[in-house]
Amino acid sequence: MNHKMFCFQCEQTAGCTGCTGKAGVCGKTADVAKLQDELTGALIGLGRTLNGDTTLGNEKTWKLLIEGLFATITNVNFNEETLRELIERVHSEKAALVPMCSGCANPCGKNEDYDMTNLWTADEDIRSLKSLILFGIRGIAAYAYHALVLGYRDEDLNRFIARALFVIGEDWEMEELLPVVMEVGKYNLTCMEMLDKANTETFGTPVPTTVPLKIEKGPFIVISGHDLLDLKLLLEQTEGKGINIYTHGEMLPAHAYPELKKYRHLKGNFGTAWQNQQKEFADIPAPILFTTNCLMPPKSSYTDRVFTTEVVSYPEIAHIGGDRDFTPVIEKALALGGYKEDQTFTGINGGDTVMTGFGHGTVLGVADKVIEAVQTGAIKHFYLVGGCDGARPGRNYYTDFVKKTPDDTIILTLACGKYRFNDLDLGTIGGLPRLMDIGQCNDAYSAIKIASALADAFGCGVNDLPLTMILSWYEQKAVCILLSLLYLGIKNIKLGPTLPAFISPNVLNYLVEHFNIGAITTPEEDM
Repeated sequence: MNHKMFCFQCEQTAGCTGCTGKAGVCGKTADVAKLQDELTGALIGLGRTLNGDTTLGNEKTWKLLIEGLFATITNVNFNEETLRELIERVHSEKAALVPMCSGCANPCGKNEDYDMTNLWTADEDIRSLKSLILFGIRGIAAYAYHALVLGYRDEDLNRFIARALFVIGEDWEMEELLPVVMEVGKYNLTCMEMLDKANTETFGTPVPTTVPLKIEKGPFIVISGHDLLDLKLLLEQTEGKGINIYTHGEMLPAHAYPELKKYRHLKGNFGTAWQNQQKEFADIPAPILFTTNCLMPPKSSYTDRVFTTEVVSYPEIAHIGGDRDFTPVIEKALALGGYKEDQTFTGINGGDTVMTGFGHGTVLGVADKVIEAVQTGAIKHFYLVGGCDGARPGRNYYTDFVKKTPDDTIILTLACGKYRFNDLDLGTIGGLPRLMDIGQCNDAYSAIKIASALADAFGCGVNDLPLTMILSWYEQKAVCILLSLLYLGIKNIKLGPTLPAFISPNVLNYLVEHFNIGAITTPEEDM
């Protein structure tokens, strides 16, 4: 890990202890960080092999690009072995696409793996823009992966991912890179729309749902991550076995989907913010299944109870393969037996339930009530408060902000940042809850649909709405969502707890000048 590379785990550009060969705050060793760079360089090399001519690619190519990029996202893969396997698969794909190159007497060098030190040591403005492109397409890849497992794909999106990788390997200047940065936002919007369609057509349109934080006695399994198909398969395989299922983290919105909530043994949600898992998982008598990112290095007290699947991988942790046979997880749940009596847990603020299910299908279904409430003055303002959470000090700002919002305002929220305040009871306005959980981070698409519909109803632009966006950012998914908002021309976004450290002063000045983007200050000033 080069000292100039931004570390999402530590939320800074300074080097971590992983650079010295020891595990850093993220739990990744220098060897794992180096392999992730090598994998990224191999993927860029694959993009360069296509040489901008993406007609060379095929379904296998696109799937590998998506899976490889996803594996380099924060808190996904900590395993040297699986990273090496991915690198070899990328090399094999390059060889299959351009078989004549391996025996070329005068190699051009374009098909070789890209040396990531060229990026991390580049001019700071070039490094900043290329980082935005790289981190953004990593986020896109995560969403594209979730859609792909449900059978949904977009050929233009796949080709853009390949082209973006090609661009990162080229010696382009700022004026050439800036349009590609905005394209990342455009194609992420396409990707989020595709995933929204995949989820709703597969699992139904989310409906408002109250989710208890209580754990009932008896065997249970906690499932974390984002992949709804994994949850569906786990529910099917545990039905009738006397095992209850509890969501964790970004899996919470699953309770709102009709095709998932129909399973009576999908009981509730366990735990608070993802970064608290090492403490909260320490002594629960149940296995934990991680389906996507959000895994933290397991403590020894519960290592034997953790299972991973899909692209998630951690050394010496049991992994469920592509057949999604969760028998080992089920057997572990039955052996542990769960709690002897019902256990009552609370959210960060002491609440014993949370609500979810306020996606665009629900909110726009009562748009007439919302519009009437605005016209009569019952609703004075909307706040979108959400994003990716993290452990860095200063994130209590978001709790304080929501607590201080006036009674005549609506708070929309999404992603894991909502755990800072989603157990608060803020009351209602005209029969509508003041706090509405839209869903996972990818459900930023719902927020955009809602804002656009309100703007159309009032005959104005989104920037003219009584709407304030207060976003917490942490990892690559937050980057691609931010770029989608900027692509749509949305201005005056507040980011925190600090502005992205990998953005150079010149690039930051560009964002401030064109979009008036800024850092959070205090809840009172930002309100």
